[in-house]
Amino acid sequence: MTDPKNPQQNPQTLQGEPSPEELEAAQAANDADALAAAQAEIAALQAKNADLADQFLRAQADVQNARRRADEEVSKGRKFAIEGFAESLLPVLDSLEAGLAIQDATAEHLREGTEATLRQLKSALERNKVIEIAPPAGSKFDPHLHQAISVVPAPGQEPNTIASVLQKGYTIADRILRPALVTVSSPS
Repeated sequence: MTDPKNPQQNPQTLQGEPSPEELEAAQAANDADALAAAQAEIAALQAKNADLADQFLRAQADVQNARRRADEEVSKGRKFAIEGFAESLLPVLDSLEAGLAIQDATAEHLREGTEATLRQLKSALERNKVIEIAPPAGSKFDPHLHQAISVVPAPGQEPNTIASVLQKGYTIADRILRPALVTVSSPS
């Protein structure tokens, strides 16, 4: 009988160096494992590549859809930009037509109707951010808001101040639509 404690007597224990066949089998097993791992990695990378390609196509489609929607919004914005402004002017138009429809209106009635229509028009302009530029006499001349038509002597007034307003100006949303036409006091 063999002694299990003595490895030299146990026939199941390998002795010495492994044989070339055993080394070749171990190398083949390692190569097979490495090949399987590489193939698994390739499959995972191909799946990730397909997923990224799908995400790219979806993102590209989203960008194209966003661009198309933005173009449509800009087109609608340009087409209907003055819709609100035109809508606020319709009551003014109605008032003018109603005033002209009265055949036996007196001068006083016409004046009252015209003043009411003017108030409607000013209100419509202000609602749409069209603000009047009507500087009082004696205020400082501002070339960004006013256009000087002439320089006139103005006793008792400082030079380069507004002597009179010939035509009101207007701004729209803090941008000059038309400068006020003014006369400016001359230096003494």
